Amino acid sequence: MPAAKFSLILLIAGVCSGCITARVEETKDAATGISAGDTVVVLARSHVTGNETEINFVQCVKEKIASGSDRITVHPSEEFVDAMFPWFEPRTSPKQVSDLEELVARPGVLERIRERNIRYIIWVRGDTDQTNSGGGMSCAVGPGGGGCFGLAWWEDTAAYQANVWDIADGVKSGSVSANVTGTSAIPAVVVPVPLIARTRAAACKGLAKQLKVFLAQPQT
Repeated sequence: MPAAKFSLILLIAGVCSGCITARVEETKDAATGISAGDTVVVLARSHVTGNETEINFVQCVKEKIASGSDRITVHPSEEFVDAMFPWFEPRTSPKQVSDLEELVARPGVLERIRERNIRYIIWVRGDTDQTNSGGGMSCAVGPGGGGCFGLAWWEDTAAYQANVWDIADGVKSGSVSANVTGTSAIPAVVVPVPLIARTRAAACKGLAKQLKVFLAQPQT
């Protein structure tokens, strides 16, 4: 590859790689704390209308919470939903704290939850959307060979929120949110070079990390 073309690709890569901005915030409504025997269950908040939280994202959050030296035990969500049928199905699950209070007052519901040592229910909602795009690229094949030229780019925004409900105290403990914006690009001088901003992965990591801090530290 000619030196000029190679330098251009390196320049574009230097400008576009790592183009991610992240903001993680929390709102604490009540004191928290978690003991060695406590577990949490992480559920995707589904709505009849609107986007459903991606299954892969929720799985990522569960894996991150359950890993590391500050790990928290995560109860299998599928087992929990099956054991609590039909109260935590998408159309019948509690939508707010008052709904949860009514649910746990039903005979046998609270006992089923406590059997699994579940201290907190974490509801995750949100999605990742493409918010902007631009540029262009053209590819051609000729007698001397072929190649692509141009620059295509797009911007993704990953916005997720986790609401935390304390089963033991029957209150909403608060929420943690992660908003990540990233710009991906495919520059091409003969050969396209994808430079992908991992916005969803960054949002998962940030949300899970802050959730562990949120649950472990009491309100100040």
